[in-house]
Amino acid sequence: MTYYIGCDVHKKYSVFAMIDNDGRRMPARRVEHELEGFRLFLRNLPPASPIAVETTGNWYWIIDEMEKAGHVPALAHATKSKLMMGQINKTDKLDADGLAVLLRNGTLPSVWIPQGELRDQRELPRMRLALVHMRTALKNRIHATFAKYGIHFEGESDLFGIRGRKKMEQKLSELPPETRHSVEQEIELLDQIEEKIDIAEKRIRQVIAVTPAMKLLMTLPGIGPILAITISLEVGDVSRFPDAHHLASYSGTVPRVNSSGGKTRYGRTRSDVNHHLKRAFVEAANVVMLNQARMSNRHVVKLYQRVRAKKEHGKAIVAVGRHLAESTYWVLKKNEPYKEPVSSKQG
Repeated sequence: MTYYIGCDVHKKYSVFAMIDNDGRRMPARRVEHELEGFRLFLRNLPPASPIAVETTGNWYWIIDEMEKAGHVPALAHATKSKLMMGQINKTDKLDADGLAVLLRNGTLPSVWIPQGELRDQRELPRMRLALVHMRTALKNRIHATFAKYGIHFEGESDLFGIRGRKKMEQKLSELPPETRHSVEQEIELLDQIEEKIDIAEKRIRQVIAVTPAMKLLMTLPGIGPILAITISLEVGDVSRFPDAHHLASYSGTVPRVNSSGGKTRYGRTRSDVNHHLKRAFVEAANVVMLNQARMSNRHVVKLYQRVRAKKEHGKAIVAVGRHLAESTYWVLKKNEPYKEPVSSKQG
């Protein structure tokens, strides 16, 4: 007899619901997140039970404990699961029961669960991406502060390079006193973040071995060793994606489409995506943008310039990111280096 179990996870407790092969339901049970008690509950479940777990912020340790107990956890896409359950009312028991039903029917919208060691290693490049995000926010804030007071740096492509920093320090005296103090503190914090990024990258190189797949990813424009490691760990086995479009959608580089009555409108990119992968492809796209001069003959540069001529910088960056995401699929799927598209109109 196989039992299908649904687990509705919360911060301090989880609710388990169980259904057997014939559809008979067992009483739902609430289990507190006290480690020894939680482990005892899992040991008393039928051996090798399939358990559907809804994605939450604290699923890592729960999946770890289920795997240690010999069970087979499946991570459920929270939004899609709710839609497929079709329940009007919402309780912990109903949610757990709905997950069990989807699991038993073979219709659970599951999410990839990396192996434990990989889950641990991914935290390094994810931490680096978070630091890069902070660095970008600080740079944007400093740029905006100077612009508010009409201070511009004509002809300076990188305000935070050696030459740009000297010009910026010279212009600080033109700011009001408290604004100048704020910018000085932001520059100091920016230097600290740069140092932390360097430390994170050294650690990534020490801990994570470069694989053949990562070397293939380095053939894509804008992607160096660190981004190749990041993308490889986030994508995992590329065969879990049916085609390049699905990988691009998963990475948040595909806009929403609303097409009706002969009219098509493209909206923002989706929010329920792998944001780490999206940041990695956006970072690679920005590398391409910053190196337009020496990469002028590359497809990605022409793509950026073509989209930028009609739309804003952000949309052009996402367009390049989408091309890189789709190219990642084909590079890994075919196990061969990146090739320039035949037509410059493809993207």
